[in-house]
Amino acid sequence: MGNRWRTELCTGKKRHVLHGRYHELAPNMVPMDYTRNPDVKLPMQLIVNMPELKENPFRERIVHSFSEDEEGSLSFNDFVDMFSVLSETAPRELKAIYAFKIYDFNVDNFICKADLEQTLNKLTKEELTEEEVSLVCEKVIEEADMDGDGKLGYSDFENMISKAPDFLR
Repeated sequence: MGNRWRTELCTGKKRHVLHGRYHELAPNMVPMDYTRNPDVKLPMQLIVNMPELKENPFRERIVHSFSEDEEGSLSFNDFVDMFSVLSETAPRELKAIYAFKIYDFNVDNFICKADLEQTLNKLTKEELTEEEVSLVCEKVIEEADMDGDGKLGYSDFENMISKAPDFLR
């Protein structure tokens, strides 16, 4: 899936600009001519401190969702994928796929109550009480869980966000 939309969303000049950004993160690791060393991977810590992500409460989850390894390191292609999906021009369906991955904290391909609790705590900077968080999460599952299994599969999630057009911004 990745290569097809990477090519469609990020070509030519944009890719060159992104390579410049990638190189700036670790000039000692990333050669200016990327074609000579395509196996370079930058550690998550360098990427989450970029201005575009630094204030985002989901920055680690975002980076991890695009990483091909368990560490959260990004190759240049992973980096391009991340910025392509986060761009305004990315298709809604693609944004939804990655939003689901970002909110699936336990990486089981479902969004359960525990995932929702972590999401809500990050969104509210832990300003809600445990009871308030629990109540909101139970309500979300009650409203969005179409098959009654107590968790949200991708189709449940997709249906839920289709009712909230601004959700993926």
